Amino acid sequence: MSANPVTIGVFVALFVLVAILGLFGARWRAGDLSQLHEWGLGGRSFGTLITWFLLGGDLYTAYTFIAVPALMFGAGATGFFAVPYASLMYPVLFLAFPRLWSVAHRHGYITAADFVQGRFGHRGLSLAIAVTGIVAVLPYIALQLVGMQVVFAAIGMNYEIAVPLLGQVSVPLIVAFAALAGFTYTSGLRGTALIAVVKDLLVYITVLAAIIIIPAKLGGYANIFAAMPAEKLTLAPAPEHSLGAGFAYVTLAAGSLLALFLYPHSVTGLLSSSSRHVIRRNAIVLPAYSVALALIALLGYMALAAGVDKMPEFAAGFAAFKANFAVPALFLHMFPSWFAGFAFAAIAIGALMPASIMAIACGNLFTRNIYKGWIAPDCAPATEAKMAKTVAFLAKLGALFFVLEIDTSYAIQLQLLGGIWICQTVPAVLLALYVRLNPWALLAGWAAGIGTGTAMVAALGFAGSVYPLHIFGWTVPCYAALSALVLNVAVTGILHLLLPKGGAVADETVAADYV
Repeated sequence: MSANPVTIGVFVALFVLVAILGLFGARWRAGDLSQLHEWGLGGRSFGTLITWFLLGGDLYTAYTFIAVPALMFGAGATGFFAVPYASLMYPVLFLAFPRLWSVAHRHGYITAADFVQGRFGHRGLSLAIAVTGIVAVLPYIALQLVGMQVVFAAIGMNYEIAVPLLGQVSVPLIVAFAALAGFTYTSGLRGTALIAVVKDLLVYITVLAAIIIIPAKLGGYANIFAAMPAEKLTLAPAPEHSLGAGFAYVTLAAGSLLALFLYPHSVTGLLSSSSRHVIRRNAIVLPAYSVALALIALLGYMALAAGVDKMPEFAAGFAAFKANFAVPALFLHMFPSWFAGFAFAAIAIGALMPASIMAIACGNLFTRNIYKGWIAPDCAPATEAKMAKTVAFLAKLGALFFVLEIDTSYAIQLQLLGGIWICQTVPAVLLALYVRLNPWALLAGWAAGIGTGTAMVAALGFAGSVYPLHIFGWTVPCYAALSALVLNVAVTGILHLLLPKGGAVADETVAADYV
């Protein structure tokens, strides 16, 4: 793409402003950032409004602006699975996660693995949950990097250099990486929360402009839907002896809603709240983001109706990023240069902010449940915080592996890949808020689920997440996260009945801790 100085100027100005704001976060609601709960959880002090911005910015990311419309653009109606799951997850948030906040607040837990350690007294199970969280969130960080890459290419800032071991790497991506690392290390979750406020304001302005201006230029929503091929508007019919795309759609939604608030960055956002009531209030008001998600998903159809993939000036972008380039190409075609820069800044910042909290969550997990849990149990609080900051930086480097080594034709596959792994923590974290199972049974179920889920996506070449199961002559296309979780729960349940009840170590929590 050729560079437009106006677009680049607006984009760079907003990006620099947000980076400076992130650095200022260290002075906002000043706390002792040498303490992990201050750096990694913002001192557990965020009220309803800041938590709303933080969770919204945390959950609605480059996944929203790039990945979901790209799937709608390339695969059609199946991409809409993100809308029902984003709505159905809020009752789960309302009912279950105030319990997690309460017990974490009572015992000083910072991560989900801290809770597992306290609940079951089993270091191996706690380690498994921590490692799963770190590995699952890396492809999610990678999705944010893909989103930024697409934006840089769209505005003509796709300069690359050769980096040892990594190959060709985008120069603007390195600069954005440095800014992300800088304010994450310096300000922790406070800087991320400040950026979340600006990010959400930019996103809502962009969404409102997109859903009004673009349909008006295309002749209205009726014309947009009329321009869609029939196969893009409905799920594919089921072949004989197959449950078909409809079943796959349902399992994608079900698996995703179970996973979303178990991600380490989601837990970090929740535990930074000042009370359990803040979480319940947000479960009521956060569905506003789901309305925005539904409208953003339709941008994929708008790009198809506009025929952006057939425009010669966008050929290079499509060759490099395929369907992921649909929304940036649409914005370049429909918006004036200055507003295109504004919209691209919203997308890039919408990737930068969640990448920050994801990296912080990785730092929290490694420090609390691997470094302190296994390597240096008597480490000083300042050492604990310093280690978390270092690991947060390394987590971003690890995410580059997924960008460079895994097919990202549909960036959403990165998020679905992480979902397969994080779903296997449902029995040990979500169910454990209500019942205490044998920890050895939970560990065996986790291993079965992780192994099976990974084998399924490996068989698909890590380019898909819906694996066809063959059961009694029927083909059952199922999101690998859900089918692996069914095996996980089955193994856990059977072993729980066979093994001694409760495990060898006492539960340090009591019923009153959860309310």
